[in-house]
Amino acid sequence: MAHIRAMGPDWDLDQTTEFLVVAATLLDLKAARLLPTAEVEDEADLALLEARDLLFARLLQYRAYKQIADIFTQRLDDEARRYPRTVGLEPHHAELLPEVVISIGPEGFAKLAVKAMQPKAKPQVYIDHIHAPLVSVQEQARIVVARLRDLGEASFRALVEDTDDTLTVVARFLALLELYREKAVALEQEAALGELLVRWTGGDEEAAPMVTDEFDRPPEQPKEEKKA
Repeated sequence: MAHIRAMGPDWDLDQTTEFLVVAATLLDLKAARLLPTAEVEDEADLALLEARDLLFARLLQYRAYKQIADIFTQRLDDEARRYPRTVGLEPHHAELLPEVVISIGPEGFAKLAVKAMQPKAKPQVYIDHIHAPLVSVQEQARIVVARLRDLGEASFRALVEDTDDTLTVVARFLALLELYREKAVALEQEAALGELLVRWTGGDEEAAPMVTDEFDRPPEQPKEEKKA
């Protein structure tokens, strides 16, 4: 503080702030070094030693920032003395330019004019991705059962090869889970993420296995609390 007062009004705010940061860091570092350097058993002493190392690293980091700032300042001063060339091309360079060759005739210009004069189409907002049609799991289960009774066994890829949307694929997979719960099919997969083989085990009975409408029911609306 005495050193700052001795400088008087010659220092500006930035220089004073930098000096205080360095001085405060050095004071904290010297205070931390007063700790004994023997084995540390107290956790508080260990924390002070870690704080000392942190202060030293912060001082080195501050020094590195100052050096980088000086490098940037020097480069900016050097680049400020450079000016771009504003003259035109020299004659022997200007003659190297190729001649302009227009390969389109009057008819081509007429087509371009017609295309440019046509009114722009009105912007449309498509909502196909917002509304997705519902797919019945029970209906897809009947399709899967009919195919498995006919084929005996098939891969899951073969069971969904005629689908054209993701919802139908999901519905047939849920139908397989329902059939597996009813022990109407057996699932085999030799490797993780490998081919899923589905085998019919429901017998030759005409009655279809029980597939619930759990996935087809709309979600129940919360009941309003009755007022007292």
